[in-house]
Amino acid sequence: MHPPRIRNGIVSQLASLSLRPRTRQPNHLLPLRRTFTTTPLRHSWLIPKAGKKWKERKGRPRVRTGASTAGTTVVWGDYGLRMTDKGRRISAAHLKIGEDTIRKRLRGMKFRLYMRIVANVGVYTSGNDQRMGKGKGSFDYWASRVAVSRILFELSGDVHEQVVRDAFRLAGNKLPGMYEFVKKGDAPVMGITKLGNGVTAADLLRPRKQPASIEEMPTTTLTPTLSHQPVSPVTSAAPL
Repeated sequence: MHPPRIRNGIVSQLASLSLRPRTRQPNHLLPLRRTFTTTPLRHSWLIPKAGKKWKERKGRPRVRTGASTAGTTVVWGDYGLRMTDKGRRISAAHLKIGEDTIRKRLRGMKFRLYMRIVANVGVYTSGNDQRMGKGKGSFDYWASRVAVSRILFELSGDVHEQVVRDAFRLAGNKLPGMYEFVKKGDAPVMGITKLGNGVTAADLLRPRKQPASIEEMPTTTLTPTLSHQPVSPVTSAAPL
């Protein structure tokens, strides 16, 4: 037999007869953190969001030659720092030093710094006392493959252009490679060639040497050349 059900009215009456005082927190003391939220957490740009399932290869930064100019222009901010040297692999420690240098130079100013790359490539090394073989090695640090003409940092805010130039100059001096200061609206770069001033992507994609058509090909007749003179036939002697 099921136990008898107690009505809600009776339960509320019994709770009101409790000797424990009921205190209610004021609204300004309630926690501001929501239990359920759809706002994504801010991840670090110096480490990948998810772990790696296998050890990655070293790889090489590619020089884009297929009419792709992605990542070579300023998108979010007003100023940017672009690599002009050959593509290289930059460690997360170097990128952190560059970010700290910019923030230290612009301390006290209203600005927002954007990072256009992420250190998501694992670098694995072996000790100097290890003999050849014995596997790939253990994890050492995170790095990022930065291709040539790629934007690393972008900045926007109420900051003078000369101050931003100086901040990016200090950051570029502490990063490996050569860099240049760019502004929003500058021409994109395909590979190592800047577009603009009459240079278009179609000009860079056209073949460097136009193939000659059949009508334009000159007609030449080949004459055989002999390296030696023909030998005259031997005449037989007259019969006796």
